[in-house]
Amino acid sequence: MSLVYPSPLIFKPPSGVHKSTLIFLHGLGDTAAGWADVAEFDIAKRMRNTKIVLPTAPQRNISLNMGMRMHGWFDLFSLDKINDREDEEGLRESMRYVDSLISAEIESGISSEHIMVGGFSQGGAMALLALRSEHRLAGIVALSGYLPLRPSPPLIAPENMDTPVLMCHGDADPTVRFRFGQMSAEMLKEAGAKLDFKSYVGLHHGVNTAEITDVVEYIASVLS
Repeated sequence: MSLVYPSPLIFKPPSGVHKSTLIFLHGLGDTAAGWADVAEFDIAKRMRNTKIVLPTAPQRNISLNMGMRMHGWFDLFSLDKINDREDEEGLRESMRYVDSLISAEIESGISSEHIMVGGFSQGGAMALLALRSEHRLAGIVALSGYLPLRPSPPLIAPENMDTPVLMCHGDADPTVRFRFGQMSAEMLKEAGAKLDFKSYVGLHHGVNTAEITDVVEYIASVLS
């Protein structure tokens, strides 16, 4: 069955002047609508020249959830051994989709160096894969995510060796374990990433006010 990527939810720059773009990907089972409030009320109000693109993943069968169809960027088999078995085909297909969104922004006149990719959970995993893009990006932000396709180098394309990366993770996350986020950060640092890892005490698989504040500050510092 062919996968259908719904049209992204787009927030145009409040100022009307488009100088940069943030592409932000949701987590498993969610849609773009799940991040609309954060985009509109936390990010757009601060970033008045930034277009925000919120894609929605196609529906696919998710093995972890007994094959149930839901919105997901790739199939997932286990949360305990998150890297042992991976849906490489699904991951690479979604990588191509994200790259097509980046290319569309470039074609509209925005330099790749003014385009940031971010995401939460599965979306955060996809954001970290964007470091492999041939386009030099402004930055990467991954919330409660981890690094997939570790055995398949390069983890970072030459074009993105200097791209700043922010990873945020709750230390009580029972879904994407905190240690997976830590291990991913260390692996990327060893590969040469310019990465900052922030942890949040007692935070489960979600975001809180402190994290949103840190993320908005990071986006502003990179894209302003």
